[in-house]
Amino acid sequence: MTVKQVLIVVHQPDSNPGLVGQLLQELGYTLDIRCPAIEQPLPSTMDHHAAAIVFGGPMSANDDDLPFIRAELDWIPTVLTADKPYLGICLGAQLLARTLGAVVAPHPQELREIGYFPIVPTAAGASEFERSLHVYHWHKEGFEVPRGAVLLAKGETFTNQAFRYGRSAYGVQFHPEITQAMIETWTTKVPEQLFLPGAQSLDQHFAGHAHHSCAVRVWLENFLDQWLSNRVSSPA
Repeated sequence: MTVKQVLIVVHQPDSNPGLVGQLLQELGYTLDIRCPAIEQPLPSTMDHHAAAIVFGGPMSANDDDLPFIRAELDWIPTVLTADKPYLGICLGAQLLARTLGAVVAPHPQELREIGYFPIVPTAAGASEFERSLHVYHWHKEGFEVPRGAVLLAKGETFTNQAFRYGRSAYGVQFHPEITQAMIETWTTKVPEQLFLPGAQSLDQHFAGHAHHSCAVRVWLENFLDQWLSNRVSSPA
């Protein structure tokens, strides 16, 4: 019997997996949502989960003084050694990069990517990204590509946008889970960040979503289906 539950790791109690969660449920998966920041434990094994997705958050992958960040860094090898699919989104990608020995750091000119920005596939990323996409970002730090990993997509302000490690561990700097409602929430919660260097205006956020969200959804549907169906074959 195939496991049909995906572990969802969020970093704030009011966070949700957005479009990613919706599409996973449409594929027949149930969601086990846990927030280590409020002391919800991570599983000691991946025996009861088909895959793990670690989402973003306002903290840094370098915040070792936060117990839950330290716990996640120590836990990620549990997924990798179990050979279960891992997807890190923004902070989740940076945590994966750090686990694999790579540096996570701010932009040297203190620029941000906040809003919709283009990414371009590398030659090695053609199977995951068939074409360029405009995707939603909200971050001030980026990751180096870990040793042994493959760079899949590049951007302008932060060069490294997506990588694969091994067969099925992925890190993406952007937020494919974003919905219009989530944009409204994020921009309302911290509107001052829209005035930081590199950030787009509120109007640009919504115009970008109107123009690009359909293409991102098509990409995400294909990616999730391939990521899960090609890798998941574990007994319940």
